Amino acid sequence: MALLLGCVADDFTGATDLASTLVKAGMRTVQLLGVPRRELVVPDCDAIVIALKSRSNAAEEAVMMSLAALDWLREKGARQYYFKYCSTFDSTDKGNIGPVADAMIDVLGADFTVFNPAFPTNKRTVFKGHLFVGDELLSDSGMRNHPLTPMTDSSLVRVLERQSRFKSGLVEFATIERGAAAVREAFERLSKQGIRHIILDSVTDEHLITLGEACADLKLITGGSGMAMGLPANFAGSGGLEIGDMQPLPAVTGSTAVLSGSCSLATQGQVDYMRQNHDAFQVDPVAIAKGRDVAGEALDWARTRLGEKPILIYSTADANQVGAAQEQLGREHAGALVEETLGKVAKELVTIGVRRLIVAGGETAGAVVSSLGVEGLNIGREIDPGVPWTFSIGEPNLALALKSGNFGTPDFFVKAFSVDGNT
Repeated sequence: MALLLGCVADDFTGATDLASTLVKAGMRTVQLLGVPRRELVVPDCDAIVIALKSRSNAAEEAVMMSLAALDWLREKGARQYYFKYCSTFDSTDKGNIGPVADAMIDVLGADFTVFNPAFPTNKRTVFKGHLFVGDELLSDSGMRNHPLTPMTDSSLVRVLERQSRFKSGLVEFATIERGAAAVREAFERLSKQGIRHIILDSVTDEHLITLGEACADLKLITGGSGMAMGLPANFAGSGGLEIGDMQPLPAVTGSTAVLSGSCSLATQGQVDYMRQNHDAFQVDPVAIAKGRDVAGEALDWARTRLGEKPILIYSTADANQVGAAQEQLGREHAGALVEETLGKVAKELVTIGVRRLIVAGGETAGAVVSSLGVEGLNIGREIDPGVPWTFSIGEPNLALALKSGNFGTPDFFVKAFSVDGNT
């Protein structure tokens, strides 16, 4: 296997988003879940995306996990490396984006790296170094109330400099409009000024293609999935990538279910939409903390309802409900209780015949796939931008859609099961 691109993602849904982007551009891509075993046999591919559950960990732990994944990819001889985070730059003033990027720069001996969370297709853009969600600044969007990583500053320069020991600079819209050569000149100028973190404006997909070309020779690139759009063309141009048709993936039949732990506004709407015509069970962290066997209750409820229509098991709630639970239980403890419970539920659902499963929320997805023992995924057809069907490598044969909390149309949970996962 001649590995071209080695990627480390800070959550499971974001990793799937990145893998889907690469597949659509013609790269054979495998997603691995957690730091892989040394002896793990990986199908022949052009890119590997290692999905970590590190976004909300302590910075030191996130760095350790990320460097372990990077070390595994370096052993495979990747030509270029990619650190993937959310298109809303989810983090706190302590990290984890800055500390992980700093550590990767040091290990790889890079002079600098770039930062670009933009994903215009999903209305994430960067202008004058400020991140927008649709027409709103990030700090005015629903992300300001995120239960784990509230984003109250839209300036990526300021956010990153609070997290990192390195200075940050910016390549603005006007430079990117002039093409890849102008961007490379800006890189050289900023690097000579001692700037090692370079933030990139991006308003359109065309900007992402230009930036991909400009970054062809960088050891390390960081960004959301959109920043990877222009990279496959670099490998094809250098003769390392032969773009062809993807191999068909196996058909998966069996019962269907949705597990939703995200509390983003988008997921709240998706839960409300599905509850109108489908059976739903709500997981309450306070009840779990009081000693109730909520996982058992959910499974007893599910056993009598599995059939042709998907069922919904969710902890998704609005900001007031989440805040009340966190005040009573503590932020981290409340989240851990829900994740552990949904992980147990997922494992038992598969035991009783569920084979197609949607999971909403990066932290929830990490808990679920870890509980299921899935080590790797092949990437199938996209349901909505950034959210494809994936197919487990090994047994049991599962179809999984790992959805970022912020992604998908209001009817996502319902329509997903009508989409054929084959590319």
